[in-house]
Amino acid sequence: MRRRTVLAGALAATSVTAAGTARAAGPGPSVTHRGTTRLDPQALYFVSYDGLVNNNSFQKNGLLTHQGHQYAAWYTASRHAVVARRPLGAGTWSTVTLPHRLKADDSHNVISLGVSRTDGRLHLNMDSHSDGFFYVKSVAGLLDDPGGTAWTPSVFGPVRTTLDGLALTSQFTYPQFVATPEGRLQLSYRAGVSGDGRCALAEYDGARWTALGEWTGATGTYTSAHGSSTARNMYLHGLDYDTRGRLHALFTWREQNAAVMCSRGGITNHDTGYVFSDDRGRTWRNDAGTVVGTTGGPDKVCVGDSGLVVDPLSPDHSLMNQESQFTDSAGRPHAIISYVPGRIGRCTTGYVADRTAHGRAFHLRKNASGGWQKTEIPVPLGSSQRTKLVLDRYDNAYAVFPFGRIAAASQTSGYTDWTLLFDGGGLNAFGEVVVDETRIRADHVLSFLYQEKSTGTTPSALHVADFALPA
Repeated sequence: MRRRTVLAGALAATSVTAAGTARAAGPGPSVTHRGTTRLDPQALYFVSYDGLVNNNSFQKNGLLTHQGHQYAAWYTASRHAVVARRPLGAGTWSTVTLPHRLKADDSHNVISLGVSRTDGRLHLNMDSHSDGFFYVKSVAGLLDDPGGTAWTPSVFGPVRTTLDGLALTSQFTYPQFVATPEGRLQLSYRAGVSGDGRCALAEYDGARWTALGEWTGATGTYTSAHGSSTARNMYLHGLDYDTRGRLHALFTWREQNAAVMCSRGGITNHDTGYVFSDDRGRTWRNDAGTVVGTTGGPDKVCVGDSGLVVDPLSPDHSLMNQESQFTDSAGRPHAIISYVPGRIGRCTTGYVADRTAHGRAFHLRKNASGGWQKTEIPVPLGSSQRTKLVLDRYDNAYAVFPFGRIAAASQTSGYTDWTLLFDGGGLNAFGEVVVDETRIRADHVLSFLYQEKSTGTTPSALHVADFALPA
């Protein structure tokens, strides 16, 4: 692919900080393709739940950066789990094959990576969908001295079905690792099943894992214009600490009972909600700051709690779950949500076909005045799948659409100038991509993992594409 730079948004003279003082504005968004590296010429390929097991955007993280090195994980054509690393900017990756093989053709069974800065270990959680998980961690200090530590199977411990002896739940799904500001590592997951599950947390302090407990509830009654449901689960768009140490979570609810929809061919997701925690996920508050739940306690965040919904939407629009979120330099949360807007259709009858034909992505954010604003991104989804969101050092926003397309909007415009910067040409990407959320701050590069389209179960190439952002 040829190298090119694309710009969006005009350079403004000044902008306003969270404190209300004027400062010189940074440049608008741009992407410059630096190159693409190949991880695997024949990675495992099968389509399940409309996605690939190596490229589900809810992985946190399938691709990450730490101490000048980038790490990736995937399943090979032989179904073995592999973890790889490279120095940032290098053209080749060093791989380690782990003693675990994917047990089922299920795209939920992703591999997620996490870093515990307290002891310099790399952690992997993999291969679970409402059942048991598999876990492995590296030796201490591996990530602190990558140049001086051999990258061999010997640096990883045994694959376990517990967190070093801590059993969590027999119905485990959606591992997401989150690093706390002081360097501990938290593991977010769902206990239970779709439509009847709870969000929960565990925490690693450098010596041992502790179960913090569940923080959402599945009970309560939700009633739409069509019917009611008495069970559900919260689907997180993300879980992220901002620079001030606040933990943010945007989410949608998935109802168990299809009676809440206008058509059973839709999807029961509804509303976008928001909660935050200022005590490392122990206590949860709504947007107004009112406590609505306690992790491990009797009071959980539930659908009937007041002040949770920041963008209301009925279950009739095929709202997607687990899309994307990011926080800006002022600690304000942003999200991408996508659905079929009411002007196009008020009753989706087949969520895959309707989202592909009519779905649109929206940028939802909290503004400096404390309100929530939503802007439609003028790029048709053309897919049933998810879009990822990142912000650069100037708080310009980038949406990475299915097939590796990149759109962006400038902070100085108030995120009103969304423009397609890269059309995905030459990638031949299947659909969703896995974005390295940590590399943005490391060296101002947007890096994402994608897999080439294939057919049936024929393996295909797995790549990482790199795009320079404004420095």
